[in-house]
Amino acid sequence: MARKYERITNVQLLALIKFLKKKAREHRAKIWGYVAELLGKPRRLRPQVNISKINRHTQPGDTVVVPGKVLGAGILKHKVNVAAFSFSETAKRKIIDAGGKVLNIEELVEQNPKGSNVKIII
Repeated sequence: MARKYERITNVQLLALIKFLKKKAREHRAKIWGYVAELLGKPRRLRPQVNISKINRHTQPGDTVVVPGKVLGAGILKHKVNVAAFSFSETAKRKIIDAGGKVLNIEELVEQNPKGSNVKIII
């Protein structure tokens, strides 16, 4: 019987999926299990979210997680904390310039193990 994530060759991604599933079980936080499921999809099916979409769907001070890549198209008009698997350099700069924080998903899980008040943007 083949492993579910056998096709994934990125060692960091496999470790992140395992970490998220463990935290989802430990803290009974379904959000982290769902993020792990989205990260387990092929790369072409993982979300690529522009800054403009984050701006449209968030309020100042929100925390969001993107189970894919954040791209720099658009303008961010308010402070938002964004965690994602990867960021373009432009996206990082725009988030920081707006007063927000750029986090990796592990940092967000450590800060908020229950996943409360975290939005998933896909």
